[in-house]
Amino acid sequence: MRYILASRRFLPVIMSQSLHTSAAPHRTITEAITHDHNELKEYYQHYCQSTTDTQRQKWFNQFQWELARHSIGEELLLYPAFEKNLPNGKQMADEDRAEHQEAKNLLYKLEKTPVTDPEHSETFKELFTALTEHMKTEEENDLPMFEKTMEPDESAAMAQSFMRTKKFVPTRSHPSAPDKPPFETAAGLLAAPIDKLKDMFA
Repeated sequence: MRYILASRRFLPVIMSQSLHTSAAPHRTITEAITHDHNELKEYYQHYCQSTTDTQRQKWFNQFQWELARHSIGEELLLYPAFEKNLPNGKQMADEDRAEHQEAKNLLYKLEKTPVTDPEHSETFKELFTALTEHMKTEEENDLPMFEKTMEPDESAAMAQSFMRTKKFVPTRSHPSAPDKPPFETAAGLLAAPIDKLKDMFA
Protein backbone atom coordinates (compact mmCIF):
# COMPACT_ATOMS: atom_id res chain seq x y z
CA MET A 1 0.00 0.00 0.00
CA ARG A 2 1.43 3.40 -0.99
CA TYR A 3 0.59 6.70 0.63
CA ILE A 4 1.21 10.33 -0.18
CA LEU A 5 0.92 13.35 2.09
CA ALA A 6 -1.55 15.11 -0.16
CA SER A 7 -1.99 16.68 -3.56
CA ARG A 8 0.47 19.49 -4.38
CA ARG A 9 -2.27 22.00 -3.73
CA PHE A 10 -2.21 21.30 -0.01
CA LEU A 11 1.35 19.98 0.49
CA PRO A 12 2.84 23.11 2.16
CA VAL A 13 0.10 23.19 4.80
CA ILE A 14 0.38 19.46 5.55
CA MET A 15 4.17 19.61 5.80
CA SER A 16 4.00 22.57 8.16
CA GLN A 17 1.63 20.69 10.46
CA SER A 18 3.73 17.54 10.35
CA LEU A 19 6.88 19.40 11.40
CA HIS A 20 4.97 21.08 14.20
CA THR A 21 3.70 17.83 15.73
CA SER A 22 6.60 15.41 15.36
CA ALA A 23 9.14 16.96 17.77
CA ALA A 24 8.68 14.25 20.41
CA PRO A 25 6.53 11.13 20.74
CA HIS A 26 3.45 11.41 22.89
CA ARG A 27 3.52 9.31 26.04
CA THR A 28 -0.23 8.67 26.19
CA ILE A 29 -3.24 8.80 23.90
CA THR A 30 -4.55 11.64 26.08
CA GLU A 31 -1.38 13.62 25.33
CA ALA A 32 -1.79 13.05 21.61
CA ILE A 33 -5.45 14.03 21.55
CA THR A 34 -4.94 17.08 23.77
CA HIS A 35 -2.01 18.22 21.64
CA ASP A 36 -4.29 18.18 18.60
CA HIS A 37 -6.96 20.11 20.46
CA ASN A 38 -4.43 22.79 21.40
CA GLU A 39 -3.30 23.08 17.78
CA LEU A 40 -6.88 23.55 16.60
CA LYS A 41 -7.34 26.31 19.18
CA GLU A 42 -4.09 27.92 18.04
CA TYR A 43 -5.08 27.86 14.35
CA TYR A 44 -8.48 29.34 15.10
CA GLN A 45 -6.90 32.17 17.10
CA HIS A 46 -4.54 32.89 14.20
CA TYR A 47 -7.55 33.03 11.88
CA CYS A 48 -9.34 35.47 14.18
CA GLN A 49 -6.26 37.67 14.45
CA SER A 50 -5.57 37.71 10.71
CA THR A 51 -5.74 41.09 8.99
CA THR A 52 -5.91 39.93 5.37
CA ASP A 53 -8.04 37.46 3.43
CA THR A 54 -4.88 35.59 2.42
CA GLN A 55 -3.96 35.06 6.06
CA ARG A 56 -7.49 33.98 6.95
CA GLN A 57 -7.50 31.46 4.10
CA LYS A 58 -4.12 30.11 5.18
CA TRP A 59 -5.22 29.51 8.77
CA PHE A 60 -8.59 28.11 7.77
CA ASN A 61 -6.81 25.63 5.47
CA GLN A 62 -4.51 24.64 8.32
CA PHE A 63 -7.45 24.23 10.69
CA GLN A 64 -9.62 22.19 8.35
CA TRP A 65 -6.94 19.65 7.45
CA GLU A 66 -5.90 19.26 11.07
CA LEU A 67 -9.54 18.75 12.06
CA ALA A 68 -10.11 16.24 9.27
CA ARG A 69 -7.08 14.10 10.13
CA HIS A 70 -7.75 14.37 13.87
CA SER A 71 -11.38 13.29 13.44
CA ILE A 72 -10.43 10.36 11.22
CA GLY A 73 -7.80 9.25 13.74
CA GLU A 74 -10.37 9.29 16.53
CA GLU A 75 -12.98 7.44 14.49
CA LEU A 76 -10.50 4.79 13.36
CA LEU A 77 -8.86 4.12 16.72
CA LEU A 78 -10.29 5.91 19.73
CA TYR A 79 -14.03 5.40 19.45
CA PRO A 80 -13.86 1.66 18.68
CA ALA A 81 -11.58 1.33 21.73
CA PHE A 82 -14.14 3.20 23.85
CA GLU A 83 -16.77 0.68 22.75
CA LYS A 84 -14.51 -2.27 23.54
CA ASN A 85 -13.11 -1.18 26.91
CA LEU A 86 -15.68 0.99 28.67
CA PRO A 87 -19.05 -0.11 30.10
CA ASN A 88 -20.76 2.92 28.58
CA GLY A 89 -18.30 3.10 25.71
CA LYS A 90 -20.83 2.68 22.91
CA GLN A 91 -22.92 5.55 24.17
CA MET A 92 -19.82 7.74 24.52
CA ALA A 93 -18.60 6.84 21.06
CA ASP A 94 -22.01 7.43 19.48
CA GLU A 95 -22.26 10.85 21.11
CA ASP A 96 -18.77 11.76 19.93
CA ARG A 97 -19.55 10.59 16.39
CA ALA A 98 -22.71 12.70 16.37
CA GLU A 99 -20.68 15.73 17.40
CA HIS A 100 -18.17 14.95 14.65
CA GLN A 101 -21.01 14.83 12.16
CA GLU A 102 -22.13 18.28 13.21
CA ALA A 103 -18.58 19.53 12.69
CA LYS A 104 -18.40 17.86 9.27
CA ASN A 105 -21.60 19.56 8.17
CA LEU A 106 -20.31 22.97 9.22
CA LEU A 107 -16.91 22.34 7.65
CA TYR A 108 -18.58 21.44 4.37
CA LYS A 109 -20.52 24.70 4.53
CA LEU A 110 -17.32 26.62 5.24
CA GLU A 111 -15.55 25.11 2.25
CA LYS A 112 -18.34 26.45 0.04
CA THR A 113 -18.17 29.94 1.59
CA PRO A 114 -15.36 32.35 0.56
CA VAL A 115 -13.35 33.87 3.40
CA THR A 116 -14.34 37.26 2.00
CA ASP A 117 -17.96 36.54 2.93
CA PRO A 118 -18.85 37.67 6.50
CA GLU A 119 -20.79 34.40 6.85
CA HIS A 120 -17.48 32.53 6.78
CA SER A 121 -16.30 33.94 10.10
CA GLU A 122 -19.75 33.47 11.66
CA THR A 123 -19.95 29.83 10.60
CA PHE A 124 -16.35 29.22 11.67
CA LYS A 125 -17.19 30.65 15.09
CA GLU A 126 -20.19 28.30 15.31
CA LEU A 127 -17.97 25.35 14.40
CA PHE A 128 -15.27 26.26 16.89
CA THR A 129 -17.79 26.80 19.70
CA ALA A 130 -19.23 23.33 19.14
CA LEU A 131 -15.75 21.81 18.94
CA THR A 132 -14.70 23.51 22.17
CA GLU A 133 -17.47 21.72 24.06
CA HIS A 134 -16.60 18.44 22.35
CA MET A 135 -12.91 18.77 23.23
CA LYS A 136 -13.69 19.68 26.83
CA THR A 137 -15.86 16.57 27.26
CA GLU A 138 -13.15 14.35 25.80
CA GLU A 139 -10.40 15.82 27.96
CA GLU A 140 -12.33 16.01 31.24
CA ASN A 141 -14.55 12.93 30.99
CA ASP A 142 -13.93 10.44 28.16
CA LEU A 143 -10.13 10.21 28.14
CA PRO A 144 -9.57 10.02 31.93
CA MET A 145 -11.98 7.08 32.12
CA PHE A 146 -10.38 5.42 29.10
CA GLU A 147 -6.82 5.78 30.41
CA LYS A 148 -7.80 3.80 33.51
CA THR A 149 -8.46 0.76 31.31
CA MET A 150 -4.92 0.65 29.90
CA GLU A 151 -1.34 0.13 30.98
CA PRO A 152 1.04 3.04 30.23
CA ASP A 153 2.74 1.15 27.40
CA GLU A 154 -0.64 0.42 25.79
CA SER A 155 -1.59 4.08 25.91
CA ALA A 156 1.78 5.08 24.41
CA ALA A 157 1.39 2.54 21.61
CA MET A 158 -2.09 3.81 20.84
CA ALA A 159 -0.78 7.38 20.74
CA GLN A 160 1.76 6.39 18.12
CA SER A 161 -0.87 4.57 16.06
CA PHE A 162 -3.08 7.64 16.27
CA MET A 163 -0.30 9.92 15.01
CA ARG A 164 0.48 7.54 12.12
CA THR A 165 -3.09 7.68 10.82
CA LYS A 166 -2.78 11.48 10.69
CA LYS A 167 0.44 11.64 8.71
CA PHE A 168 -0.89 10.27 5.46
CA VAL A 169 -3.69 10.81 3.01
CA PRO A 170 -4.41 7.58 1.08
CA THR A 171 -3.60 7.48 -2.62
CA ARG A 172 -6.87 5.71 -3.42
CA SER A 173 -9.61 7.81 -4.89
CA HIS A 174 -12.59 9.03 -2.89
CA PRO A 175 -15.02 6.08 -2.72
CA SER A 176 -17.87 8.10 -4.18
CA ALA A 177 -15.81 9.76 -6.90
CA PRO A 178 -13.19 7.35 -8.28
CA ASP A 179 -12.33 9.65 -11.19
CA LYS A 180 -11.23 12.53 -8.94
CA PRO A 181 -7.94 13.15 -7.11
CA PRO A 182 -7.79 11.42 -3.70
CA PHE A 183 -9.41 13.52 -0.98
CA GLU A 184 -8.81 16.86 -2.65
CA THR A 185 -10.56 18.66 0.21
CA ALA A 186 -10.76 18.10 3.94
CA ALA A 187 -14.53 17.70 3.66
CA GLY A 188 -13.94 15.00 1.06
CA LEU A 189 -11.72 13.09 3.46
CA LEU A 190 -14.29 13.42 6.24
CA ALA A 191 -17.08 12.24 3.93
CA ALA A 192 -15.35 8.95 3.18
CA PRO A 193 -16.99 5.92 4.86
CA ILE A 194 -14.98 4.96 7.91
CA ASP A 195 -14.82 1.29 6.90
CA LYS A 196 -13.15 2.31 3.64
CA LEU A 197 -10.60 4.38 5.53
CA LYS A 198 -9.81 1.41 7.77
CA ASP A 199 -8.79 -0.55 4.68
CA MET A 200 -6.66 2.31 3.38
CA PHE A 201 -4.73 2.79 6.61
CA ALA A 202 -4.29 -0.93 7.29
